[in-house]
Parts: sequence; C-alpha cells; structure tokens
Amino acid sequence: MTDRTKKPPAPLVQVIRKPAGGPVSPTPSVVRPSVVVAPTVVSPSTVTRPVLSKPSSPRPPSSSAPRPGGKPPFRGPPRPSTPRPPPTAEGIAALAKKERVPNRIAKGELDGKMKCRIWKKLHAEEAKRFDQAWTLLEATPGLDLADAFGIVQSGMSVEEFKARRARAKRREAIKEARSTVAAETIDDFINARIADKSELALVMGERTVLDVLTAVAPVSFSGERTGQYEKLHVVVLTRKTTWDGLLPKLERDPRLSQKPASVARQPARRPVSDPRGFLPHLGKGVVLQLRNGVKLELPLLAVGPFDVLLGTEGDELFVPLHAMLSWVPS
Repeated sequence: MTDRTKKPPAPLVQVIRKPAGGPVSPTPSVVRPSVVVAPTVVSPSTVTRPVLSKPSSPRPPSSSAPRPGGKPPFRGPPRPSTPRPPPTAEGIAALAKKERVPNRIAKGELDGKMKCRIWKKLHAEEAKRFDQAWTLLEATPGLDLADAFGIVQSGMSVEEFKARRARAKRREAIKEARSTVAAETIDDFINARIADKSELALVMGERTVLDVLTAVAPVSFSGERTGQYEKLHVVVLTRKTTWDGLLPKLERDPRLSQKPASVARQPARRPVSDPRGFLPHLGKGVVLQLRNGVKLELPLLAVGPFDVLLGTEGDELFVPLHAMLSWVPS
C-alpha cells in the first residue's frame, strides 16, 4: 500500500547571486570534446606468425617380410666391402678390342668412370675413326692401334706411313747421337787454321777453291777472297800443301766425278749421319767414298758430331759426314 501522505521531494533550485557590479550572464559549462583514437592498421607482411613444427610421423619399422605380390623388399645394390682392384693391361686390351675404342676409354670404364657405349655416343666422329683403325689393325699384322689411327688420320697408305715413322725415329736417333760426341777436337782444328791464316784448299763437288778462312758459322765458312761457303757444298777442307801432295794418289769414281751426288737437306735422308759408328775405329784406317767420286783411305784422327779428321798430324783432312756416300774400315 502506498503512503500517500509522504510528500514528493522538492525540486533542486539553483541560486544565482548577482555580483555587486551588475548583471552577469550565466557561465555555461565547458564541454571537452572526446578524443577518438584511430585503430592501428598492421601490414600483413609485418605480422610474425609463429612457425608451427609439423609433428614427424614415425617411420614404419623395416621389415624383411616380402612386399605385396610376393616380391622381396628393395634394399639397393650391395656396397663392396673392399676397394675395387685396378684393371689389368689384359683386361683393358680385351675391352678396348671388344668395344673398338682406345685403351684409355676402356680403362676408364673399368675404373668406374664413363662407359664405352656412352663415349661412342658423345664422340661419334672420333669413335668412327677408331672403328676404322681397329679394322685396319686386324687386317695388317705387326701394326699397333696408335699407328693404325695415325694412318686413318693422315690418309696415307701403310707403306708411306711406316716410311715416315722410320724417318722420324732416325731423326731422333741422329739428334741423340750428335749430343753424345764431343766437338772440341774438330773446332780446335778449324780455329787454328783461322788463327795461322793458312792457305786452304776447299774441295767442292765439281771444283776446288783456294782461300784463307776468316770466320766460321754454324752453316757456313767465311773466306778472305771469295766470301762465304755453305758447309753442305764442302767435301774436303785441308791445307793447300797437303792437298797438292795427296791429289796425284787419289782414286776417283768417273761417274761421280762428272756428276756429284746431291746432298739431302734432312740429315735422316743422308747415307751417313750418325758419328758414333766411327768411334771404335779411332787411330785406325778407314775408307771413305765421297759424293764427288774421291776415295780416301787414311787413318781416323778425330770424330765430331758432324765431321771427322783424317790423315796424320800436320796433314789433317777435314771431311763432313754429309759428304760421304759410304765408309768401311780399311
């Protein structure tokens, strides 16, 4: 039940006092504007997302049980427990012959490197030439693979290639032979003739020149009267007095006297090029057949890389090896 006798509350009355100076307008209350904070925009690129590690699934235990279908499980090729032995020369040669490739390619396959069939695909042109070389090798007894490949490369016949190879070997032998023979004795003889200004007889193929040497070069002599003489043209060099005394006693080949034999520029093509054959006959007599027909039979005094000295002390004859057609011990 409501108490109607209770009075409602009286309204609030604001008392405004007027100042003594006059009427004053009521001061309005100051309302401060509310501050609006803008939301922060975050770029997706700057957001650091936590990396969640994926739980690793446990590997199924290996089982030796056969796979479905009755096939045994694949275990891969077995690893050798010991290192592979090096290939033998016989094994390399057999594989090279079977695959018709060079030995180095066969050795590479046996060493576990590139297989021969792969090499033949990658180098078809060279493989074709080696196939031709193997065919030539099988048809020519006494030929090796290197020579057979050289014949295929050069386009020569077997005979031409063998002749060229023989000349190459002879050049090497002559070069080695010249390096093993001392030249001091021959050089001393030439230098002494230059120093004493002796009048010398330089016997050429078809003529004899009298002159005094002034200098010597690797391929020529220099004369006081006539200039230079190429050494390849000289057959004999000696004092004029020695030659004058020997000339009436000389034997000559009439055919070579009229037309002397020519001298090949290549030492390997000359009849006599190796000086080592003369060394066992020092102090003994030798017989020389020279290219201008003159035949000398005198004691051998000295041997040099390119020349010999014949005769006796004071009457020496200088004879180059290229001037000889043949020689034999007397």
